[in-house]
Amino acid sequence: MITIRRSQERGGADHGWLNTRHTFSFDSYYDPRHMNFRALRVINEDVVQPGAGFPTHPHRDMEIITYVLEGALQHKDSLGNGSVIRPGDGQRMSAGSGILHSEFNASKTEPVHLLQIWIMPESKSIEPGYEQKAFPEAEKRGRLRLIAGHHGQNGAVTVHQDVSLYVALLDKQQQVEHSLAPGRHAWLQVARGAVELNGTRLEQGDGAAVSDEQKLAIAGAQDGSEILLFDLA
Repeated sequence: MITIRRSQERGGADHGWLNTRHTFSFDSYYDPRHMNFRALRVINEDVVQPGAGFPTHPHRDMEIITYVLEGALQHKDSLGNGSVIRPGDGQRMSAGSGILHSEFNASKTEPVHLLQIWIMPESKSIEPGYEQKAFPEAEKRGRLRLIAGHHGQNGAVTVHQDVSLYVALLDKQQQVEHSLAPGRHAWLQVARGAVELNGTRLEQGDGAAVSDEQKLAIAGAQDGSEILLFDLA
């Protein structure tokens, strides 16, 4: 069964400094039909204006992944980490027992376009942590590249939950396939472009919840498409 969550159905708002769209209920946007999918709690698509960002604020008990599509994002946290997250990076922050952090557009002239993802952890009050790795474009071109996984396998960043996050870059007529083990579920998020999922067309910003399917066939419907695929317990 595949259930489509269309881009235009998402919540969110344009705050001037931030244009944001929420796939699931978040902040002032509440929809009891769309609270989460399995352990996947948040997919926010954000465009942050030059020099703007999210001031220091706290989090607890959440695995937070930031995936930058365009531009660069400056990260700082109470663990002493300071980094710039760029397109192609896989970044994970475990809020655990508590962490303070901030994110700002690293540019004074160009906006930054990103996806912020929250995953509910398998246990609470773990030690907070941070991890960031670069994944070359060639490793994602026409193939699914694992960038975050439960055990950090294949060079991925480690997520404290039974979830695997893959990224693929697809041109028109390129196709990737993913098999789901019995009892597993998936969420496909189209970050840019358009794809067909088992024959159903999805546009930029669309998402799809997948259950009771054995195989996913994802074909590029236009050049320059980019997808995120979550394999979930």
